[in-house]
Amino acid sequence: MTLEWFRASDLVVDTKPDLTPVSEADRAVEVALRARLVAERPSHGVLGEEQGETAGTGPEAGEWRWIIDPIDGTKNYVRGIPVWGTLIALQHRAETTVGVVSAPALGRRWWATLGGGAFADGKRVRVSAVANLDDALLSYDEVVSFDRLGLADAFLALGRRVWRVRGYSDFWAHMLVAEGAVDVAVHAEPGVRLWDLAPLKLIVEEAGGRFTDLGGTPTDDGGSAVSSNGLLHDEVLAAFRP
Repeated sequence: MTLEWFRASDLVVDTKPDLTPVSEADRAVEVALRARLVAERPSHGVLGEEQGETAGTGPEAGEWRWIIDPIDGTKNYVRGIPVWGTLIALQHRAETTVGVVSAPALGRRWWATLGGGAFADGKRVRVSAVANLDDALLSYDEVVSFDRLGLADAFLALGRRVWRVRGYSDFWAHMLVAEGAVDVAVHAEPGVRLWDLAPLKLIVEEAGGRFTDLGGTPTDDGGSAVSSNGLLHDEVLAAFRP
């Protein structure tokens, strides 16, 4: 569905109250996913970016919850940039047990299960073994985000210490950490939410890495995100402390 609308001349794009864009594709994909879940897992709750939260029914209500971001990277999507994806996570008693990131325009899909490892396109993936910041590749979302948090100077100082800095944006940077192509990814956008991060955290951790917020708390509940191969994590967090 997302590919059918991608780069379509008649794609309808609106602005949400938080001034971020939403397309008819975002809404339609979430509707389709919810319909499938209602049919297959009616007792499960659903939290989606576009339609909010719906409680499950029956004896398992409250036990299981699906987290959906129909299109992560909508700004890329509406501009014809192929870095966007559908993010899906399944929680059991608030713990993420399944994470899926599907990026059809890139021809890539990543997934993980709790305790079952992380995979990309059917092959198991593992974070890098780079142990020195001098040799590290750092990715980020956008420089302005660091400036809004008062961390622009800290970010630039960290960038001068690493081997290379590249902005791969949104989910992609963290998936590149999971498969060992990138060593550290920092997401400082204040508006990032659970549906942006839930599958990413599980996939990175199952690949052997670490995933926290900028304060070092291992959470996917929004605000910020730092993923790494684990070896560089504490040093990166320290770089952003006052």
